[in-house]
Amino acid sequence: MTQPQAAPAAQLIDEISGTLRLARVLAGQRRPVDLAGLEDAVGRLCAACLDLPPELGRAQRPRLAALLAELDALAAVPKWG
Repeated sequence: MTQPQAAPAAQLIDEISGTLRLARVLAGQRRPVDLAGLEDAVGRLCAACLDLPPELGRAQRPRLAALLAELDALAAVPKWG
């Protein structure tokens, strides 16, 4: 269960994760992908994690690592053109 203090960070992780999964599907189908705003969302996520008490921030590490893996998977989609 997510601690109430960690809810904003958890919600941002979920939103960014969904965006990256959708982008990977679209890119895999050779459809255009617009990631405008992703950098801002990640910035908000970083700020939300930094606002957490250390123990709650550390608890987010596995989810953040999974988010990074999703970004790496998107980057690995073969390019075309």
